[in-house]
Amino acid sequence: MKRVLSGIQPSGQLTLGNYIGAMQNFVKLQETEECFFMVVDLHAITVPQEPAALREQTESVTALFIAAGIDPAKSSTFVQSHVRAHSELGWLFTTLAYMGELERMTQFKDKSTGKDSVGAGLFVYPTLMAADILLYNADLVPVGDDQKQHLELTRDLAHRFNSRFGDFFKVPEPYIPKVGARIMSLDDASKKMSKSNPNPGSFIALLDSPDVIRKKLSRATTDSGREVKYDPANKPEVSNLMTIYSHCAGLSLDAIEAQYDGQGYGAFKKDLAEAVVSVIEPLQARYNEIRSSGAIHDILKQGAERASVVADETLAKTKELMGFLAPKR
Repeated sequence: MKRVLSGIQPSGQLTLGNYIGAMQNFVKLQETEECFFMVVDLHAITVPQEPAALREQTESVTALFIAAGIDPAKSSTFVQSHVRAHSELGWLFTTLAYMGELERMTQFKDKSTGKDSVGAGLFVYPTLMAADILLYNADLVPVGDDQKQHLELTRDLAHRFNSRFGDFFKVPEPYIPKVGARIMSLDDASKKMSKSNPNPGSFIALLDSPDVIRKKLSRATTDSGREVKYDPANKPEVSNLMTIYSHCAGLSLDAIEAQYDGQGYGAFKKDLAEAVVSVIEPLQARYNEIRSSGAIHDILKQGAERASVVADETLAKTKELMGFLAPKR
């Protein structure tokens, strides 16, 4: 079995894009691989968070993981800060990374542009992400296109450590599905669907009510003309909606084109909304069951214990190779 590591931040509401682009893949991977899935709260605080909201969102994301089909018996599901090795190895990797490398990170540029001041945590975010991955010597890392640059830095840091201190870290590979890896915004298909978008109509939150989902999709931007055709270059808006439909209804893009041939966008968007609701309603029912059961804290405790066994061993060996004096036992 290969080892898989990925995580999602507990900042803002998880979206349909998170579900299709990441969580569905998590569920598939746990059937064949050894999986570690995190709620990455340490990454979330690289920008200001309200403490009560951070706690609530951490529990909410965990419940959505389980509601989406991640099985705690098959996958180690945990909160990043509950495994202390993440913070320590993240610091060690800041000593291996170069300023120029971190300055070139496009996410840092995007999130710091126009700000009067920027926290140092946002700058060194990629070294903590590298620690997250390398602590578990992950073979595969499910990432969106926007995270590929961070994974490349992780690979560089693994090579750099191995050449300096001895061959130890496995160099991870990205796992990026060809279809549906990046669901785009409902109001602008040139941008990723994101929970941080200030326009709530640009994304479908996994906890949106069915009526809100229908309204958002009825107002989703479409291209000129009336043809429902998958053509990302010339019809990016409709192509994005078709991708969502394909994943929610289990239909091929060709089948969707044939079904709405000559019908225009109205019927297509109405049926799309029902397909999305049919996926999200049972997920929400399961989510509410999990939240009311009080099982989340036990799930996270067990997941952190399993993750810590692997992470602590990796951290101890890393420090040994770097020359740290081990404490007397």
